[in-house]
Parts: sequence; C-alpha cells; structure tokens
Amino acid sequence: MLGQGNAVVGSDSPHAAECLSVVCHIQYPYQCVVALRSQSVCNGFLSLPAFEQGGVLKRRFLWPMRKLGLGVVVLGASVVACSPLLYAQRPADWMTVGNDAQRSSWVRRDAKISVEALRKPGFDLIWKLKLNEAKQSGTLTPPALLDFYISYRGFRSLGFVGGSSGTVTGIDIDLARVEWEKRFPSTAAGASSGCPGGMTSSVTRPTVAGYPGTGGFGSFGRSTPAKSGVGEPYEGAVTLKEREARLAAAATLPPPTTASRRTAPPTNPYAPTVLYVHAITADGKFHSMYVSNGDEPNPPVAFLPPNANARGLIVFDKTAYVATVNNCGGAANGVWALNLESQKVSQWKSNGEVIGATGFAVGPEGTLYVASSSGALVALEPRTLSVKGTYKAGSNFSSSPIVFEYRDKDFVAVTTSDCRLHLLDAEEVSGPPVATTKPFSSSGFAIGSLASWQDSAGTRWILAPAGGPVASGGGFASNGEITNGAIVAFKLVEENATHVLQPGWVSRDMVSPLPPTIVNGVVFGLSSGEFRSDDGRMTEAQRVQRSSKAVLYALDAATGKELWNSGSAIASFVSTGGLAAGGGRIYVGGQDGTQYVFGFPMEH
Repeated sequence: MLGQGNAVVGSDSPHAAECLSVVCHIQYPYQCVVALRSQSVCNGFLSLPAFEQGGVLKRRFLWPMRKLGLGVVVLGASVVACSPLLYAQRPADWMTVGNDAQRSSWVRRDAKISVEALRKPGFDLIWKLKLNEAKQSGTLTPPALLDFYISYRGFRSLGFVGGSSGTVTGIDIDLARVEWEKRFPSTAAGASSGCPGGMTSSVTRPTVAGYPGTGGFGSFGRSTPAKSGVGEPYEGAVTLKEREARLAAAATLPPPTTASRRTAPPTNPYAPTVLYVHAITADGKFHSMYVSNGDEPNPPVAFLPPNANARGLIVFDKTAYVATVNNCGGAANGVWALNLESQKVSQWKSNGEVIGATGFAVGPEGTLYVASSSGALVALEPRTLSVKGTYKAGSNFSSSPIVFEYRDKDFVAVTTSDCRLHLLDAEEVSGPPVATTKPFSSSGFAIGSLASWQDSAGTRWILAPAGGPVASGGGFASNGEITNGAIVAFKLVEENATHVLQPGWVSRDMVSPLPPTIVNGVVFGLSSGEFRSDDGRMTEAQRVQRSSKAVLYALDAATGKELWNSGSAIASFVSTGGLAAGGGRIYVGGQDGTQYVFGFPMEH
C-alpha cells in the first residue's frame, strides 16, 4: 500500500516501477497522470501508445485499468504519488561529492539537526554496515543520498556507495539493509597508492549547476519530523490541507524578473523523470543505474582509459564531468566531459597535477574551476572545456576550489601550498585576487577541499582543514591547544568597500582532519586518525599500523565550540572521501570498508 493509504501499485516485474508513472495530484485530488516513462524498459512489459505522452484521467476512468492488467488501482481521492521518480533533485538530498556542484558541503536545512538539538542527548551511532573488503586507501566513497523514494516496494530512503573493490551498493538507510549490489572490474595488476585501480571516484546522482534552493514543493522524507492528524470524512489527512495552503501561498509570489540559472528552480514533484545513480568503473566506462535495483537500461559508455584515477564525478545538463590525476592508465591529468546524448568525449589537459579531493568546482552558469600543481587555477567552458581564464597564484595549490555567492556576486576560494586562502572574482579569475589570508596551517598539509556556508545574518563563512599547530592568535577564537590539526573558519566581510577574509575560529585538536560538512548551523568535522608521511619508503601496512581511530565531532558553526563527539564508535581511520549528510544523518566511510551512520533514532 503506497501513498497515504489511497493507492496501490503492483506488478510481478521490478521494471514496473521504471516503466509506468502514475502521479495523483494532492492539489487536484480527483486527477491522476499516467505516463509511460522508458520505452526500452517497457518493451515486452506493456504497450500503451495512448499513454506515452501522459494524460489526465478522471478517477472514474481508473477502475477499468485493472482489466488491462496494469496492476494499478486507485482507491481514494487524495494520493501522494506512485512513482519512484519523484523529487529527483530536492535540496535535502546529497547528490554528489561536496553535496552540490559548487562543492560547498553545506546542507542548508534539516529538521532534526541543529545546535540546540546537538546540545541534548540522542544523537549517536544508529547503524554500521560492512560493505567493502578491499584494503587499499579510500575504501568507500561518500554516498549519494535519496531521502524520499516511492517504488513498487514501498517507501524508501536510499544511499548509494561506491567501493574501491569495484562495487556500487544501494542501501535502505532506514533499515541498514542492502537493497542491491553491482560488481564491476576492480583493481588492475601493479596497483599502487597513486594508481590504485578499481573505483576511485564517488558515485553521483544528476544535479544542477545552479545554487541549491531552500524552497520548493515542501519537505518530505526522513529529514522531517513525524506528523499525523485526522481530517474530515472524504477529505484525507489534515496534512493534505496544509500542503494545499502552502501551494496556494507559493502561487501568490511574484515571478522572477529575469530568467537565470543562478539558483536551481524548485523541483516539480509531479514530473515523471527516471532516477539514475552514475559511476565510473575501473575499465573507464560510465554507468547509469536505476536507483531502484541497480539495473542498467543501456550499455555503459566508454569515457576514460582503463585504470585511470578519477575524482569528482558529477552530472548536470546531460553531461558528465570528472578529473583524472597521477597519469594512471595513460589518462592524462585534466578534466574530461562526456555528452550523454551524443556520447562525445572532450578533454582538457592540465599543466601539472589536478589538485584536491573533489577535482573541480562548478559555478552557477556551468563554468568549471580547476586548480593544478603548476600554480594555475583555470576556468573552463561547460561541455567543450575551452579555457575562459587563468589565475596564477605564485605557488602550488593544495585544495580543490569551491564556488559561492556573497551579496549577488560569485566568488571562488582555493588554498595554496604555503597555506594561504585565496579569494577570486568568479567572473574575472585572470585578475588579481580579491583577498588572501596569512598562512593558517603547517606547510605541506594536503587540505583536499574546503567548505562554505552562510548564516541567517548573511555572514559568509569559509572552512578549511589544517594540519600541525595552528596559530591561535591573529584574531581567531581558540577552542584549545592545537598540536595535530584542526578546522579553521574565516568570515568574508566588506571593509571600506573592499572584501576581507577575517579570522573566525579554530576548532579543538584533530588528527589529520578531513574537509568538514555543515548542516543547519552545525559543523561536522572528522579527526580522520590517518598517519600521513612524505616518506616514500613507508608501506601501506606501516601507515595503517601508525594510524588511529577516527572521531566525528559536531561543532557550533558560529564559534567552533564542541557540541558532541562519536567517542570510540568508529573502529578504523578514514583516509579519503570525506563526509556526506542528509535526512538528519551523517555518513562516514571507514578505511576497513564499514559505513557508519550517525543521527537521531527514527520515529516509529
């Protein structure tokens, strides 16, 4: 039984969920839309030419559909949706590495996680699951998340995790249960730490280049508290009337004055759209899998040379992008683009290594920003990867860039190997930097990537992991002595008509901290426990032996003060990848192949 006790969708074939879209509008409870979604899947399953373009059916016309063998029966007037393809890109879902195309690692709203909630008991490890047996670095990639999914099997909250052993796993993240698993070619012979083979880039769901919105068609899924109520006879639950009121209020808002891609438009929950999760496997092929069962409706597409070391896979505007590093498998360092319609591959070759954990960041108009070890940050056109502009920092970079908006202007932030933060005008990257900071970390620390968020007062924050002793003076608010590393926060402000990066706070001490994630005013920082060394003679086994257990910390994003920590819950260190968040939960992938999930217990 699906929806709110008002609809049933049934079929003996799991492809029914991918084939037939039945959407019954809450706003118009007596109308339903039926659409045939995928001709390739539906061939041999059903043939309804009249429904290929979709159509509105009165409730009285739905009953005879049972006689056609469709397995669709509508029993009531108010139905949520019988489509697994609803809410394809809602703001609550963690779509790709860094959450959005800008790589902000910022979850803008969450009904469960807040500074006040983390000060109280209840947030803890809610489950862990062993997924991947490979022992090389970067065993698990951060998951892509789908918080609210309705399929032929009922309601689901799903996560999709890539493993270095060449697996993609779909997990029911409410029940800690594997829904499906796909195995692909894994590590090549002669693999090394720089060229490990297997699956090296995170999986991704298709997203948009524009900044994630905070509005839309309302909140659904596990990120919202449980609600209930009894309505009048024949009128459905009281929550339906609340939704109608929200939709009516949204309809009175003035339309935007100009068309713009800067902010992603609210997702239409009634638009039938096939949901995929994407991955690049060790043979260099690009895979598109149904979120429901991992099946691929089409053969994988050749994208990279086999055994390339890929980073930062993302899909937007029907194009996939990824960076390659270390010249593995003969894949030149740079950025690659795959047009998913024509299957044409474009490539930009970097003059040096592509730097950072996420490979590149994307501006709201689709421009890609990538930093290299040659000290150049390059802006690339979408799809063609033609160079738009270049910034010369004077020293090598140490992180991937991030993109953010501040007072209607786009900025790019990136760090250099001398541990300075550089702020650039996204429209004029070839010009001088807008602002730079003093060194904030020990020289040579691999920062990896940054994070950024904006508080309710409009203050823009930029966060970075730092290694070694961090200076507690110079305007930083201290949270204790730092010997190993910490999370460092800067504020972007305007002084005398110029932009300035002001020191904000330094967190408590952390061992080899990874880039943080911000959820609704709470910073989650990971003391990874990884032992890092420039000694090329050190073996993987020696590095593992000298590493310690990872610890997850929750910090007040305004002050850096500790709110909570995971204690000894994580049994291994974490080498790469970072965190993911969504639906009131935080995800950590251990080096031992265990997925850890922290949050509040789910209401039953």
